[in-house]
Amino acid sequence: MFGIKFIKMQPTTYLLQYSRGKLKREGRGLAFFYFAPFTSLVAVPLKSHDIPFIFNQITADYQSVSIQGQVSYRIVHPKQIAELLNFTLDSRGLGYVSNDLETLPQRVINQIQVLMQSLLGKLPLRDTLKSGNMLVEQILPLLSETKEIKALGLEVLGLSILAIKPTPEMARALEAEMREMLLKEADEAIYSRRNAAVEQERAIKENELNTEIAVENKKRQIRETQMDAERAVQEKQRQIAQEQMAGKIEVEKLNKALVLLTTENLKYQADAQAYHLTASMQALAGVEAKTIEALASMNMNPNQLVAAAFRDLANHADKIGHLNISPDLLHELLTSE
Repeated sequence: MFGIKFIKMQPTTYLLQYSRGKLKREGRGLAFFYFAPFTSLVAVPLKSHDIPFIFNQITADYQSVSIQGQVSYRIVHPKQIAELLNFTLDSRGLGYVSNDLETLPQRVINQIQVLMQSLLGKLPLRDTLKSGNMLVEQILPLLSETKEIKALGLEVLGLSILAIKPTPEMARALEAEMREMLLKEADEAIYSRRNAAVEQERAIKENELNTEIAVENKKRQIRETQMDAERAVQEKQRQIAQEQMAGKIEVEKLNKALVLLTTENLKYQADAQAYHLTASMQALAGVEAKTIEALASMNMNPNQLVAAAFRDLANHADKIGHLNISPDLLHELLTSE
């Protein structure tokens, strides 16, 4: 009524009231009446904005990749951005008279794209596909320091890269190459496993052979020890045999000496007996035979005397007609000592 209106803003909106070209009031969440014909209202939103983006870039090896992400920002200097962009409300206070607010996200995205291009121009495709976190770490501080962002009074709250994708043809090529590499790695793994099995089997065979060699060496050592023991026993037996032989030789030598001594003694005895007999014969040389027989019978026992009597009978058998010997006499002769 009569051009007087009321406006009330949220705390997330910074409002500037210009009356007749001069700044009359400013601040967050203002509420007041104003005279519309002479008033211009500038509303700068202070809340954060999450802007998704997707664009294509060229890598160092001239491959096209699609980068998808999101950036968050907010306006921290409303008066500064109000001098560069038109945030004036329409006469009803419900909308903006220009679309500058809608172009603000694209300005931020353009800065991201410029910085992204400067970095991806140094990376090949393979490294680019794995560089999401690295790009965020490098672009985020650079974005906050760009001239346009500072001039607009913006604060970049965050940046995230959700996906980096190559073209479908390149993706299929990379998939095929990766598939071949994985298959090759699988083949190498199979070969390594088989080689390890062969190596393990060879090691087992070597251990078995080494065990057999050790057993044979131990058997040889045992046999050598047995042979040494047998040799020692044989040597000891030989020494014993030599000692026995030496003992026998000494005994034979002693026997020989004994035989020689016995022979010599017998010789001496024979000489003595011969001398005694010779002397006896010389003494009896002139004595009659009867006398000698009588002398010889002096020391005879009865049996010898009877035998001598029978001898005399036998010598004179031609002169004896009949000889009778009683059984008692014969029995007495046979049983007498």
